[in-house]
Amino acid sequence: MVNKSAVLGVLLALILPLLCYWVFNYYSGDAVHMPRRYYVDTVLTKVVNGKESTDTVWHKLADFTLINQLGDTVSMADLNGKVIVADFFFTHCPSICPTLTNNMKKLQNALKLKDDTRLVDTTFVQFLSFSVDPVRDSAVQLKKYADRYGVNHEVWWMLTGPKKTIYDFALNEVKLGIVDGEGVDSNFIHTEKMVLIDKDRVVRGYYNGLDSMAMRDLAADIVLLMLEKDKKKKRNPFRK
Repeated sequence: MVNKSAVLGVLLALILPLLCYWVFNYYSGDAVHMPRRYYVDTVLTKVVNGKESTDTVWHKLADFTLINQLGDTVSMADLNGKVIVADFFFTHCPSICPTLTNNMKKLQNALKLKDDTRLVDTTFVQFLSFSVDPVRDSAVQLKKYADRYGVNHEVWWMLTGPKKTIYDFALNEVKLGIVDGEGVDSNFIHTEKMVLIDKDRVVRGYYNGLDSMAMRDLAADIVLLMLEKDKKKKRNPFRK
């Protein structure tokens, strides 16, 4: 019997460099659809030479200061220029959290830091797992959990700190209450969603972290955001 998790891991490991090559060659064409942006803060209107134009200001996530599994104080400001994949979990969770962590681990492995066997520089991605039970999830507890799942501490932070900071970020910045609708409990968040955030701190997608097809879409969208960044800076996404 074929192990679906193993197959997903292999596909994720293969799809990123292949997609990167394909998208890079066709990036200027109409076939490529970049991940949409979420949540407009305001729309600015101006008139230049008698012509009216508008500029959308997208909601930019606020900074936070929390503690990672190594006991270091970290913030969003430490991740300038990086694409972020975030989820929300707790270490004592007996249901969806182990699957979320395993699927995030597959992404981590597919985007292995400075892997010389791949053509793509993947140091642009950071994974964040926010504990929604920070009272029990100390940095020490998070470190034990991270080590059990094979977390690379450089590219994946498991975060704890004041519950208000974490829940404000989840509900008011990432806006999980809007995405999950009536299913979200503002007193105890328990969601299967993974969130893709671009380098400008704008939400670019929500994905069911328990679904293999959604994870495939997330992997593809990570690559697209990498190319979006590189195109703007006129950099070649391939190593020499």
